[in-house]
Amino acid sequence: MSGLRVAVVGVGALGRHHARILGQMPEVTLAGVVDSHEERGRQVATSCQTEWFRDYQELDGKVDAVSVVVPTVAHRTVAGYFLERGIPVLVEKPIASDLTAAQELVDLAHANHCLLQVGHIERFNPAWQAAQPLLRDPKYIKTERTSTYTFRSTDIGVVLDLMIHDLDLVLSVIQSPLDRVEAFGVGVMGDHEDAAQARLFFENGAIADLTTSRIHPSVARNVQSWSATDCLTIDLHQRKVSRFGISEALRGGPAPVELSRQPNADLEALKAQVFGHFVDVQSIEVPEPPTDALTQELTEFVRCLTTGGQPRVDGRQGLRAIAAAHRVLESIASHSWNGRAKTRSRFAA
Repeated sequence: MSGLRVAVVGVGALGRHHARILGQMPEVTLAGVVDSHEERGRQVATSCQTEWFRDYQELDGKVDAVSVVVPTVAHRTVAGYFLERGIPVLVEKPIASDLTAAQELVDLAHANHCLLQVGHIERFNPAWQAAQPLLRDPKYIKTERTSTYTFRSTDIGVVLDLMIHDLDLVLSVIQSPLDRVEAFGVGVMGDHEDAAQARLFFENGAIADLTTSRIHPSVARNVQSWSATDCLTIDLHQRKVSRFGISEALRGGPAPVELSRQPNADLEALKAQVFGHFVDVQSIEVPEPPTDALTQELTEFVRCLTTGGQPRVDGRQGLRAIAAAHRVLESIASHSWNGRAKTRSRFAA
């Protein structure tokens, strides 16, 4: 065996892809897969030509790094076990199920001088990467993320399951402390919220509105960002980016409303000039990436292992996202239904 010895802990719906991709990397030796479900674990191990382990503690002395893809409630225990031993970890998003556990993982990584990367995969979305150079000093961001109910990640609600993606994206471009949060959520299928709406207020005056639902008939992953000079629309699902900006005609000429008030103004002609003449419309090229987002994320993890570099989403950024999510959940819990009960988790009475 040669190369970095990396194991995957948890090979369910997502973890099996971690194992497959890592097993195909020439600089990596897939040292094993861990799963308490023997049939599933052995099946993935066989397909990836590696060894199955029932317990992650069996990896002691056999790995140089691990990818942790277990249920969120187990992140602190499993990722913490390896960080305590100085073994670098890629942990799937969110970093942990609560703020205290997240802080402990960050502290362990720091104390043991150990790499901790968090799997916020949308950072590797080609549409998001194409939009990055244009996301300058946003004043308002609106996100929408919906999906059908998958019966996965039922140990957490939609805030930690889906909204956490957009919290990370928003926090990565609004460079200001979070001031306050107003949020509402409702559960439908179980004990946790399945749909949530949050408004984030930042100290620099920026505002972000986040809409998330995992019980929706259609899939959407959209971001709209407004600055003082333009508006960007980013479709993370369809991988499309558009920019609407103030044109030179609008910046230097008479205001369109003034033109509309002139005698004999041709309103139909003015309406036809809104987009193109007064407002520049630009379709931003989204290059086709050489690999999928998960492969890019795992490649970055391996590169950081070999070079000592820092990933684009380290433990501190994962902690920042979970801290914002914690405030969203606090606001949801404090919401007053009909001026009476403070919380309500289900539609049913």
